[in-house]
Amino acid sequence: MTLAHRLGSRAVFALPAGALAALGHAPFGLWPVSLAGFAWLALIVSRSARPVSAGWLGGLGYFATALHWIVQPFLIDVARHGWMAPFALILLAGGLGLLWAAAAWVATRTRPRALGWVAALSLAELARGYILTGFPWALPAYVWADTPLRLASAWVGPFGLTALTLFATALPAATRRPLSGTALGALILAAAFAAGWTRFDLVPDPRGTVRIVQPNAPQDEKWDPDRARIYVDRAIRLSGEHGAPDLIVWPESAIPWPLDMAGPILEAAADAAGQASLVTGINRRTPDGLWFNSLVLLDGEGELADTYDKVHLVPFGEYIPLRIDLLRSMAGFSGFGFTPGEAVRLVDTPLGTALPLICYEAIFPRHGWDAGRPDYLLQITNDAWFGTFSGPYQHLDQARFRAAEQGLPLIRAANTGISAVIDATGRVTASLPLGTDGHLDAAMPRPLPPTIYARTGDRPTGLILLLTLAVLIVAGRRNAIANRASSS
Repeated sequence: MTLAHRLGSRAVFALPAGALAALGHAPFGLWPVSLAGFAWLALIVSRSARPVSAGWLGGLGYFATALHWIVQPFLIDVARHGWMAPFALILLAGGLGLLWAAAAWVATRTRPRALGWVAALSLAELARGYILTGFPWALPAYVWADTPLRLASAWVGPFGLTALTLFATALPAATRRPLSGTALGALILAAAFAAGWTRFDLVPDPRGTVRIVQPNAPQDEKWDPDRARIYVDRAIRLSGEHGAPDLIVWPESAIPWPLDMAGPILEAAADAAGQASLVTGINRRTPDGLWFNSLVLLDGEGELADTYDKVHLVPFGEYIPLRIDLLRSMAGFSGFGFTPGEAVRLVDTPLGTALPLICYEAIFPRHGWDAGRPDYLLQITNDAWFGTFSGPYQHLDQARFRAAEQGLPLIRAANTGISAVIDATGRVTASLPLGTDGHLDAAMPRPLPPTIYARTGDRPTGLILLLTLAVLIVAGRRNAIANRASSS
């Protein structure tokens, strides 16, 4: 057996193939390496005598590499939670890898197996965005975040672009002539690249000014009673610096006291803002003891004009699924953490209607579909939980995809960075770097007309993938029948 045959058929090589496939994500951005990894993995799954093992190992390598930032929240308080860090990474990567193993098992029932792998894996990634509240972080489509190919998501969404990416990279394994398959895959991606490029010319001129405040409060200090006021005062000072913005935006939990105790701070913030409205993140509690992770809007008179409560909470970080007592200490507060808000809805601001996205909510393409079309997306986040290597950059890339998918600009205020203004094509027009404090005043980009994806959502992609998989399964059964007939 030649080395090339071993590399393309042994299940064990799926582990490094999956790891290579993840290198297209931030902070590496090595999308050509990622394409090679996906192509190698498709070859292994299609040829291996143990395709299910190959699928799981590929998923393990992919998610362990892409999601290694998941250990960072456990390192904020090492004494209490540090021991959980390696288990969290292994369990998360291994658990998500089971979806890839299931896709490989389905692919064994299809012909050609490489295309069955594409259809089944694309459906598995779609399911990952929905089941058990969903966790669509590090979708294969996101390797295109820094290229015009991200704009294909305006037509097919991130799950459709994931399917297109996997299809293009699997063609060498699916065809009898690998070079021809490679050329065809490259042609498909080049066409999508060119189509996406045309959307840059459609962006209208900006209108209005937004100020984003980045206080850069370390996670281990922002809730410390002896240190917290330092960063709140910094945010107030930055808000009052020279300029005339229409809207000032502070990040998630910028005020580390509950809303009912934060009156003097809100008054000081409103005074600093002058005539500008101000948005900030703050926790809210009710008389019956419920806690909410909230966004509040102060109008130009300093009055509380609106409140939005986060709907999509972080499992094990903001609430404990099924109330698992062993993990209660990881929730945001004593008891069982935060309560989800009642519904996603729009907030009226001086720059138009905004769809609020509090931190984790920005990773969900479907967030806010029922709320109506806003003028822009407004994300407030505290990415100090994610460390400084990959998590904050990947989170930003997902925000860029939300803008490109919907054809909407996005304002992003992050406690420690990366704060940014993003136009309706997902292009960053202004930003503050990670790990710095400061503010930026930027022109507010304007929206594009609703995209195809904004009107249709994920249903067309899901339906096409199901029909494709059904056809490939029928072809697989016919092939099996023909093989049995020829051998008898």
